[in-house]
Amino acid sequence: MGFLSLMQNHLLTFIIFVPVVVAALLLCIPGRFKPVFKIATITATAIQLLLAILIFQSFNTSPAVSSAIQPGFVFQYVEKLDWINLDLNTFGKLSIDYFVAVDGLSVTLVGLAALVLLVGAISSWTIQDNTKGYFLLYLLLCASVVGCFVALDFFLFYLFFEFMLLPMYFLIGMWGGPRREYAAIKFFLYTLAGSIFILIVMIGLYTSVMDPIETGIQAGILNDAETVTQAQITEVQQRIQENTIPKNQIVKTFNMVAMMDRANYLPDTLLEVNNNAGIFGFSARLIAFMALFIGFVIKLPAVPLHTWLPDAHVEAPTPISVVLAGILLKVGGYGLVRATYSIFPDGAVFFAWWIGLLGVIAIIYGAMNALAMKDLKKLIAYSSVSHMGFVLLGLASLTSEGVSGGLFQMFSHGIITSMLFLIAGVVYDRTGDRMIAHYGGLSVKMPSYTTLVVIAFFASLGLPGFSGFVAEIMVFLGSFNAATINQLLPRWMAIVATVGLILGAAYYLWTLQRMFFGPYYLLKDQWNGQMIDLNLREYVMLIPLALATLVFGIFPSLFLNMVNASVSSFVHFVNTVGEENLRLILGK
Repeated sequence: MGFLSLMQNHLLTFIIFVPVVVAALLLCIPGRFKPVFKIATITATAIQLLLAILIFQSFNTSPAVSSAIQPGFVFQYVEKLDWINLDLNTFGKLSIDYFVAVDGLSVTLVGLAALVLLVGAISSWTIQDNTKGYFLLYLLLCASVVGCFVALDFFLFYLFFEFMLLPMYFLIGMWGGPRREYAAIKFFLYTLAGSIFILIVMIGLYTSVMDPIETGIQAGILNDAETVTQAQITEVQQRIQENTIPKNQIVKTFNMVAMMDRANYLPDTLLEVNNNAGIFGFSARLIAFMALFIGFVIKLPAVPLHTWLPDAHVEAPTPISVVLAGILLKVGGYGLVRATYSIFPDGAVFFAWWIGLLGVIAIIYGAMNALAMKDLKKLIAYSSVSHMGFVLLGLASLTSEGVSGGLFQMFSHGIITSMLFLIAGVVYDRTGDRMIAHYGGLSVKMPSYTTLVVIAFFASLGLPGFSGFVAEIMVFLGSFNAATINQLLPRWMAIVATVGLILGAAYYLWTLQRMFFGPYYLLKDQWNGQMIDLNLREYVMLIPLALATLVFGIFPSLFLNMVNASVSSFVHFVNTVGEENLRLILGK
């Protein structure tokens, strides 16, 4: 019972660090025992999935919308421990916490990450070169990805975010295709550039935000963190604004939840709402919003910062393409929701029109590029750019339908695009070629494979009955209704975005017709003996993903019930606080 209680209280810690522990154990095993590394990695990711299921089962889908750590937000499975504390003398104190928790905005992404990481581990079974190094790096990637979705201390989040760079760089650069070094360097430089923007804003936030609980304890207003009340927090915040607490008793923090409350900002600091000094005549908070936005949009990615994605996908081995498209792109979208929009709601309202326009451009531009692609992997990569445009459009609407649709699109796209890259890997594993024109009539030789291809293509183009349809319809509803609900987006954006659906149907149906129907054709005669239907391992990977997109398409409430309460709180918070902050910033 003691171990079960420990697990229940520390589920998020277990789901992060199980892969790290397994990786540490595998360090002691000689590299010649290849099956051990494969089995251990699959086991570790399977444990992550089981823990994610436990979190799902006990997650409260309708909590009261109130919280001691931030009014309007409710977090569950909270683990908060002191990690780094420094006394900076007259500059106050520095506090960095091991602070992890989930809410409706993140819990579904934790489940998605666990599922895709397990599928990626199974797909990695064919890796033969330097097996030990590959699977050790993969396990580190598993830990850092999940860590990003649960960290609520900005410093901790940034560590996980940055740590994803290292394994991904080597996994692409060492096990990728002919141009793997170029693709890996391009991926690394783009993501690192985005990380610098995030780092600059994080430092600015640290200099501007205090922890009301720790500051209250230092000032003698609070006895301890366990018995704190909202009235005591308010008293600390008022005294901070009145400058009646000595600077050496102020505890500065990276706590992302504290950053969401403008009452925690120190007077006359750079990112304080009432500070009109700004930078080069522009509001520092609006500049900070744009810097964070750029940092996370590179990861999403959005046009014109997307060019690293097709190269990375084409050169990455199939399992890494699955993880990259299925999860890592979602870290960018999640960062927009958790950090950019929640910490700077004023910027979310101020730039809503431009973000919506960027989303529409990404939808159309990505789809048109996909239509022109001759490489199956590049087609799927550009379709991802198009589908992530729906996420931007949904978030820009700042309506419950739009934001829910954007989150659903991230979840749905993670499942569907993982399936699509596995499908591309099936023919590549058999022939070493991904060119669409080099195949024809594959349904004759590979009927089961063709059936799953049809499911994946129809799911991705948004056919009713699949999860992609529900996500895109909700984005359209939210962006269309924004004109009457909050006047942030014009209706023409939603209307123009529907062109992306037509283009999506065009490139998928064209590919389906060319590769799978019509006369049987292979570019090289020697491929004929290799074009066999799916094996057991491929069925194990593809069928659960196909079932998932069908289940969530027919029963979308399975997803929406998890996010509804948090989305309502998020939308209300960003709209109301964003408008109030903007009035102060713009002096209206």
